[in-house]
Amino acid sequence: MKAPIRLFLSFLLLLGCNDDHKLTFEPHTIADNDCPECPNILIEIPKSLEQSKLTETINTAIEEELISLMVFDDEIEASSIAEAIQSFKNGYEEIKKLYPDETAGWEAKIAGEVSFEDKNTITIALNSYLFTGGAHGYTTRSFLNFNKRKGKELENWELFKDQRHFENFAEAKFRIQEDIPQDKPINSTGFMFEQDEFHLPENIGFTEKGLVLIYNQYEVASYADGAIELLLPYAEVTNYLVRKVKS
Repeated sequence: MKAPIRLFLSFLLLLGCNDDHKLTFEPHTIADNDCPECPNILIEIPKSLEQSKLTETINTAIEEELISLMVFDDEIEASSIAEAIQSFKNGYEEIKKLYPDETAGWEAKIAGEVSFEDKNTITIALNSYLFTGGAHGYTTRSFLNFNKRKGKELENWELFKDQRHFENFAEAKFRIQEDIPQDKPINSTGFMFEQDEFHLPENIGFTEKGLVLIYNQYEVASYADGAIELLLPYAEVTNYLVRKVKS
């Protein structure tokens, strides 16, 4: 085979291998359980390995989200995961001093994953469970969306051509899913939207099945109701999105 042909075929093979535009991640685990009386902390997150602005943005956003979840001691202004973990442990020690007979140990379990990725967008989902005493723990699911081409994290409003237009569509779908009459107030069946007006959740993310809207516990319903999730297939929402996605 002539050299130019070999080079051409190698070039085509290289293009094929990179066609999916997937970033490279490695699992990163942080475990902290110094003693039987200490909080049980387990964090498992994806860590991007590539050297780029996008990689730095993703890793920094995940770290900031972990810090916001873990910080408990207001006297510590945490700037790293290690400091946030120490804040959580300090909070436990303070509670033990106030309530020495409290037997339940604290827990923090956080797991992250890539929930969606195409050539334009990547979404990281973080599932967390925190127990800091009381009758039960608190479970949340949060999304971090990124524009891969610009190497920046996306705010929710940046996902849509017209957020108000999408919000009206989402409300109609939410009412159908939750059996709320379209002509009745949004709280008429027991939800707790502020001022009895529908609003989008803080957490909106891309998944392989569609766009997911998640109202975490207490956000619009009681703890017993758990998280309220609305899954919207891409075929239904593509006209509302700034960038089309391929599932």
